[in-house]
Amino acid sequence: MSLEDRKTAARKAAFARRKAAHAEQAPGAAGHLSQVLAGYRGVPLAGYMPIRTEIDPLPAMAEAAAHGPVGVPVITGAGQPLRFSRWEPECDLVDGPFGARVPAAADYFEPEIVIVPLVAWDGQGGRLGYGGGFYDRTLEQLRARRATLAIGFAFEAQEAETLPLEPTDQPLDLLVTDRRVLSF
Repeated sequence: MSLEDRKTAARKAAFARRKAAHAEQAPGAAGHLSQVLAGYRGVPLAGYMPIRTEIDPLPAMAEAAAHGPVGVPVITGAGQPLRFSRWEPECDLVDGPFGARVPAAADYFEPEIVIVPLVAWDGQGGRLGYGGGFYDRTLEQLRARRATLAIGFAFEAQEAETLPLEPTDQPLDLLVTDRRVLSF
């Protein structure tokens, strides 16, 4: 089986696990993420607007926005790194590519912390995304300029024993789930 076939199969299984976890989630799923971010008050960070069955980081992002800049990703084109536009609770949003909402007023900045959505994760800091490479390109670019903390945010059920990873896949520094925090 080719690497791409293995990635497709891994994504399919992970989407099923994530869908089940999303349906069963308890309130406060972002509690551990809030605790982690409290140690970085004021540091520019980027989260994401959840789509489909992604775990919701918005409560933790709202808390962080009271202390410093918080952004969300904006896709500028296929094969391009993400840009991050400043977000605040209750800001005006418009539809962006792939169904994710983005701030109506573009106010771009470079985060030092990136909360990364994912399809699956492993115990070594590996992450499987949607396959577009947006976060891998973005993290590589940001890390070439300065230390950038990549925090994966997912349901515990999204863990995979192994993932079909490539050398271009950027590792996570931390993984925060609805149940625990792992450091790599």
